[in-house]
Amino acid sequence: MDIQAFFQLCDGKWVSQRTTHQLLEQNNQSARSDLWGEILEADHSDVAALCQQASVDTALVQCGLRLRWSEVAEAYQSKFKPKNEGSVVLVAIASNASNAGQILRSLNSAPAVKGTYGMGADEALTLRFEEAGASSEERIWFASPNLRLRSSSVKKDGVVFMTTFCSEIRMAAAPATPPAEPTAAQSSPS
Repeated sequence: MDIQAFFQLCDGKWVSQRTTHQLLEQNNQSARSDLWGEILEADHSDVAALCQQASVDTALVQCGLRLRWSEVAEAYQSKFKPKNEGSVVLVAIASNASNAGQILRSLNSAPAVKGTYGMGADEALTLRFEEAGASSEERIWFASPNLRLRSSSVKKDGVVFMTTFCSEIRMAAAPATPPAEPTAAQSSPS
């Protein structure tokens, strides 16, 4: 599988169950989120903007993917903490290797960060990024077309301080956004 096929599998609506371990603080957290994956064409304005920020020629873009999430808070949590929502845009850049290359990321409209990706023989995607003295590695794979698994670790000064595991179930294929409400003219009988 190549990066384009992998991104295509991410399209649609997903439900994610995430467990995060803050190792230094000995703290664990769990959360459930709704996720929406959307394929972005090479000429999409978000892809072009990310390439411009990173000084990358848009002709080298292989594919793009936007992931949006919205945490589903339990009733008691919604009173005490804000809802975790956001988005990330990923853009894979062509390289000589068919299973590895450079990737651009913009998290919640932050400036572009360059990283690397690699597709393993087991068809798992590994993303690596370094910024602000920290490095992250995320491994994403499909147990089936409708079950995606992710694990990640974040290191600072060579010490792992956070790990995450997510299991994600596909709820619907594209379109990833809810359909518009029918108008009175559309819903009235003829």
